[in-house]
Amino acid sequence: MDKATATGTAPHVQISGTPAGGLVMGTWGFFIGFAAVALYGPAAHNFQLSMHLSPTAVGLLVAAPQLTGSLLRIPFGAWVDKIGGRLPMLTLFIASLVGMSGLVVILTAVPNVTASFYPLILILGFLSGCGVASFSVGIPQVSYWFPRNRQGTALGTYGGVGNLAPGLFTLLLPLAIGAVGLAGSYIAWLIFLLIGTMIYGLMVRDAPYFQARHQGLSPAEAKEAAAAAGEELFPRDAVWGALALAAEETRTWGLAFLYFISFGGFLALTVWFPTYWINLHHLTLAQAGALGGLGFSLLAAVSRVLGGTLAERFGGERMAVISFSIVLVAATVLSFSTAFALDVAGELLIGFGMGLGNAAVFKMVPKYVPHAVGGASGLVGGLGAFGGFVIPPLLGMVAGLFGGAGYAGGFFTYVVLAAAAIAVATGFIRFESHFTTD
Repeated sequence: MDKATATGTAPHVQISGTPAGGLVMGTWGFFIGFAAVALYGPAAHNFQLSMHLSPTAVGLLVAAPQLTGSLLRIPFGAWVDKIGGRLPMLTLFIASLVGMSGLVVILTAVPNVTASFYPLILILGFLSGCGVASFSVGIPQVSYWFPRNRQGTALGTYGGVGNLAPGLFTLLLPLAIGAVGLAGSYIAWLIFLLIGTMIYGLMVRDAPYFQARHQGLSPAEAKEAAAAAGEELFPRDAVWGALALAAEETRTWGLAFLYFISFGGFLALTVWFPTYWINLHHLTLAQAGALGGLGFSLLAAVSRVLGGTLAERFGGERMAVISFSIVLVAATVLSFSTAFALDVAGELLIGFGMGLGNAAVFKMVPKYVPHAVGGASGLVGGLGAFGGFVIPPLLGMVAGLFGGAGYAGGFFTYVVLAAAAIAVATGFIRFESHFTTD
C-alpha cells in the first residue's frame, strides 16, 4: 500500500494505506465474518437426524450464531472509535476460530453426534457467530477512510458485497457436505476463516487518525495529522453518550422494531429456508441450499440496493409500508400453501420485501433521530440483528403446533409480525410532517 507522511504539528508520523485498501479490507472482514449466519442453516437437517431435534430445537440451533453476532455489535462498534477497527475485528475472528475449531474436533472425533451434544453444539455456535458482529466494526472502519462526499458509494459497496456472504455459503455448504461430508465441510470453512483472518491481519490498515494515535500523538495532534493525510471524519468523544441519547428517543425503538422484523427476518429465514424445503418438500440438501441461497438470501441482498434508491425517491416511511405489505402477502402464501411452485414464488416475494424493508428503515434513522444518528444506528442495527436469534425458535414453535405441515404453518409467525410492522410504519407516516430530512 502507498505511504504518506503527515506534516504540520506531527512531521514524523507515518500514515500507511489508502481509502481503496481500507474499503477492500473492511469489506473482506465483513464478508468472512458475516458468513457465519449460514453456519447451521444448511447443515440443520444433518443435526436434526442425528440428534432427533424438534422444530423448536432446530430453530434455536440455526439461530445460535445470531445471538453473539447481534449482542456484540454495539460494544464492538463503540470499541472501534477508541482504537480503530483492526483489533476489534481480529478479536471477533479469533473467537469465531475457537468455535469453528471446536465443531471440527467434535465432528471428526465423534462418529454419531447424539442429543447429549446439543448444548455444546449451541455454545460453539455462539462462539462461531462472533464474526457476524463484524458489520458494526467495518462500518466505521471504512467510513473514517473516506471523505463525506464518497461515504454513500463506499458504504453501499461494503454492505452490498458483505451481505452476499450468507447466501453464497447457504448455496455452497450443501454442495460441500455432499462432496466431503459435514466434518470435511467445516474443516474447509475453518481453513477459509483462518486464511481470511491472516490476510486481514497482514493487509488491513487503521484510518490515519488511529495510526497517529498508535504512534503516541494526542487526540488533537492525531486529528491534525490525519486531516493532513486527507481524513475528514473523526470518532466522537462520547460514544456511549450518543447511545444513551438515542435510547431516550421513542422513535429509535420504533425503528429498531421495524429492523428487528426486516433484517432479523433476513437472518432468520436465511437459515430457516433450507430446513423448510427439506422437511416440507423433501428436496435434497443441495437443492434446498440453492433455493435458500439464491431464491432468498441473494435476492434480499440485491433488493436492498434497489430499496435504497426507492426510499430516496418515495420516502422511507412509504417504502416500509410497501415492503412489509409484500412480506405479509408472501408469508400468507407460505403459511397455507404446500404447492411447490407457489412456495417458490412466496420465497422470492418475501426475500424481495425484506430487502426493500432493510433499506427503508435505515433511510429513516437520520430523519427521526438527527441529534444522535450514530447511537441510533448502533441500537437499531444491534437490536434488529437480534431478531435473527429470536425469530427462528418462534418459527419452530409455531411449526410444531401445525403437525405434519408445520414447516409451512410456521410462516404464520411472519403474518403477525408483518402486520405489526405495517402498523408501526403507518404511524411514522402519520407523524412524517413534523420532521424534515437533512
